[in-house]
Amino acid sequence: MSVDQYEAVIGLEVHVHLASRSKIFSWSSTAFGEEPNSCTDPVCLGLPGALPVLNRAVVDAAVRLGLAVGSHIRPRCRFARKHYFYPDLPKGFQISQYEEPLCEGGAVQFRLAGESRSVRLTRIHLEDDAGKNIHDASGVSFVDFNRAGVPLVEIVSEPDIRSSDEAAEYMRALRTLVRTLGISDGNMEEGSLRCDANVSLRPHGAEKLGTKAELKNINSFKHVREAIEHEIRRQAAVLHRGEAVAQETRLWDPERGLSQSMRSKEHAHDYRYFPEPDLPPLAVDQAWIEQARRSLPELPENRFRRYTGALGLSAQDAGVLSSEREIADYFDAAGKACAAPAKKLANWIINEVLARVDDPRALAAADLPVPPAALAELVDLVEKGTLSGKLGKEVFGRMWQEKRRAGEIVASEAVALVSDAGVIEETCKQIVAAYPDEVARYRGGQSKLLGFFVGKVMKEMGGKADPKTANEIMQRLLG
Repeated sequence: MSVDQYEAVIGLEVHVHLASRSKIFSWSSTAFGEEPNSCTDPVCLGLPGALPVLNRAVVDAAVRLGLAVGSHIRPRCRFARKHYFYPDLPKGFQISQYEEPLCEGGAVQFRLAGESRSVRLTRIHLEDDAGKNIHDASGVSFVDFNRAGVPLVEIVSEPDIRSSDEAAEYMRALRTLVRTLGISDGNMEEGSLRCDANVSLRPHGAEKLGTKAELKNINSFKHVREAIEHEIRRQAAVLHRGEAVAQETRLWDPERGLSQSMRSKEHAHDYRYFPEPDLPPLAVDQAWIEQARRSLPELPENRFRRYTGALGLSAQDAGVLSSEREIADYFDAAGKACAAPAKKLANWIINEVLARVDDPRALAAADLPVPPAALAELVDLVEKGTLSGKLGKEVFGRMWQEKRRAGEIVASEAVALVSDAGVIEETCKQIVAAYPDEVARYRGGQSKLLGFFVGKVMKEMGGKADPKTANEIMQRLLG
């Protein structure tokens, strides 16, 4: 059995928790990790007589996301009740959007293996999240309603994705985007970003779509790849046996690396959608849209193109620097204060700064040991030759530990390079006298020994000799 004879057709439904302090239709806190059932209220618990009130900040976040991906923002949309029964859904229905979503169309741009990709979107709509079932090892189940009513956007893609790697990269692009916009923390480990994958197979060249299965419970980029790969192999095996793929919902089990059938796939009529009677239609006028548009930051793909274009960075470096808003903001702020080429500054950020932070969001902290302007000063000192690369790294380490500026360390502790040709020449003469055999071999044609002599000079002078001057003097002395 070979999967190569089939083309995978994949669409993702991504759920994103929006970063609001209160829930979408009530006043309870959305804080993560609180005591079970401590962040609840009559609305999110579905108590009789409780009426929902829409959170404007949630709508604003969804509008900004829609604008960022080029969606059409509907000037008028409605909420709907999506009915189903599950213990973590106290109302017996979810308030969502059906026929009139807030955002329609648009696309997500990203890169895979150096190539630009675009996945079209069907819609982005608002809804409230359900609670969380907790299953004890003894077989007892509990329900925590803290998550019930937390605001969500559901981002529904067209079936444009063709591989598990592309699906994972699309998810990464969405995570970067919502974090750049500041509308979600995108923490997959906390459930702030999760997805369902619709997967089907068809013979290469065929236009008709195959029967799809929906995969639930995918909450990491790794699991996205593994779950889709497993489903592709499973469906290929079914087709190879001459059987039909069942349209169903399957639950992904990451620990066992397989999926299992949950239920036959629902259709829209199974949910008995109808307009939410307790909420009036939502009107988003042009002034609101334009205000949201003006608030958009520079988007990740635009930054990537600027870094590779105007600044001349490699795609790899630009990808790292544009992967998180905090990294890009740090780089841009340092670039405004730095006279050195952008490539030199990028190297310092990627190799030195990012090596010292566990979470890129730390780069926005007010007490960051080396703020952007301080790094720019250090890089310029290295570029001007005041410090060698080695000395620069030593100074950077001290800056990070002591929260001091490079200029202060250089001025007060004489760590700058020695550029006095007379001082360097005296040391060079001592090295030449100390290694007569190596001098003879050099003069006999082993020119690579020049590095040996310059290295000895640098060691003797504690790394403070100007390398260029030491190199020139040593070549002259060795004849």
